[in-house]
Amino acid sequence: MLQFELWKKVLIWSVCAVGLWLALPNAFYTRVEQHNDAVAAIEVQGQTEALEAEASQWPNWMPSALVNLGLDLRGGAHLLAEVKVTDVYESRMQAMWPEIRDALRPERATIGTIRLQPSDPQEIRVKISEPEGMGRALEVVRELARPIQTLTGVGSTDIEVSGDGDVLIVTLSEAEKLASDDRTVRQSLEIIRRRIDEVGTREPTIQRQGEDRILIQVPGIGSASELKEIIGTTAQLTFQPVVGRGSDANANAGVGNVIVPSLDEPGAFYTLESAPVVTGEELVDAQPAFDQNGRPAVNFRFNTSGARKFGEYTLENIGSPFAIVLDDEVISAPVIQSHIPGGSGIITGNFTVEESTNLAVLLRAGALPAGLEFLEERTIGPELGQDSIEAGKIATMVAFAAVLIFMALSYGLFGLFANIALILNIGLIFGLLSLIGATLTLPGIAGIVLTVGMAVDANVLVFERIREELKTSRGPARAIELGYEKALSAILDANITTFITAVILFAMGSGPVRGFAITLGLGILTSVFTAIYVTRLIIVTWYDRRRPKSIEV
Repeated sequence: MLQFELWKKVLIWSVCAVGLWLALPNAFYTRVEQHNDAVAAIEVQGQTEALEAEASQWPNWMPSALVNLGLDLRGGAHLLAEVKVTDVYESRMQAMWPEIRDALRPERATIGTIRLQPSDPQEIRVKISEPEGMGRALEVVRELARPIQTLTGVGSTDIEVSGDGDVLIVTLSEAEKLASDDRTVRQSLEIIRRRIDEVGTREPTIQRQGEDRILIQVPGIGSASELKEIIGTTAQLTFQPVVGRGSDANANAGVGNVIVPSLDEPGAFYTLESAPVVTGEELVDAQPAFDQNGRPAVNFRFNTSGARKFGEYTLENIGSPFAIVLDDEVISAPVIQSHIPGGSGIITGNFTVEESTNLAVLLRAGALPAGLEFLEERTIGPELGQDSIEAGKIATMVAFAAVLIFMALSYGLFGLFANIALILNIGLIFGLLSLIGATLTLPGIAGIVLTVGMAVDANVLVFERIREELKTSRGPARAIELGYEKALSAILDANITTFITAVILFAMGSGPVRGFAITLGLGILTSVFTAIYVTRLIIVTWYDRRRPKSIEV
């Protein structure tokens, strides 16, 4: 057991070296941060001598990933946004018109012809030519109503249908508006979270405030405008039938139609049907790609319902143009050449590779269901103040030094070996945090401090076991071997149960709780590695060179 094969020694020291290499930029935090900012500015603004000089302060061949500091340590950007829930009402009405039209068409013998009338965006008005058939029209449209699921069971229906002479009026019910408001804010919360924190390690604060407001705080972002750029792009994708094309933005679009500008052709405008055939909500995947001419594009794929609607429309409209609309701009209006039954296609346009990649990310994250109005925006400093941060650093260093002194006094030379492993352990934790781009908060620091105690605890178990074996007149080599063998199960049991707790905290918690769970979980992995392998390798290397006839632990 005291013999380590050469490849194991190389592997153990290589892991330690890589971990310290990744953690190194954090020892020069300010310089590396300035380097990263300069590199980002060069990519956006082009190369300038001043920016190149600033970037050269940190070698490009060195790692530059840093542990992000949380809001309580560094500050960040703060936004208070109001969700425009009424936008959803208009979208619902627009999407409902084709369904109402298709339901009334078979009843023409009774109600006569039907015609959509200009009205408030939050309602649908349909004029019928046979007023005596209004009763039948109301009956048909009311059959389209769907029950609303509430906490107490099934509530009222989602629409209200009434008649006024020869005009049929459809509006959303008050219960549906309340349910829609709640769904819209919840969906906005989730989409904002996915856009800001796709990996799950940035630890933003994203909370609902009141009925229709969302508080957003993100650490490490330099300005609120930068955060708004990340959030504000709605990426609302729709596929709409083309009615016509022209150059007059103020032309009469007609009832049920809208005029939308072309993204690639300045001065060109498309007249489209307001109700989309398929929307981006029915997308299940979007990936950057290249078209047949080698130009950047985006491949997309619909879910089952979207694929069915897309396939049916392309089958019935071969030879007709079909507009792909992104954020109220036509990015492409190809002519349908054939039936597309698979529910997949490609979005082409004058994209760069970066633009096609960003568009794919936004489409995968989903479209914001409604617009956001930013009521409050500011850049915030550390919540605890610089004095509290410095006091926390001093307290952490004093505690760490006290643990090192305690181990050295309690276990002598073996305690010094444990201290070396403990320092490597801290380096490995920061290396892993830098590698995954995690955010460090005060609860995260608490997780690291707890890890220090657990790492010491593992070494204490081993050393105490070695002491017991020495009391039974075992030789040094056998005592060391049995000490690690018999303490291994206790070390694994304690750390596995704690690791399970960290996983549960990460899965079910949010914000500071997840920060604590991340550092605790990574610390458990590194402490087990250093306690079982690094410390033992140091002891074995020392024993092979000295071959002492007795040892003191």
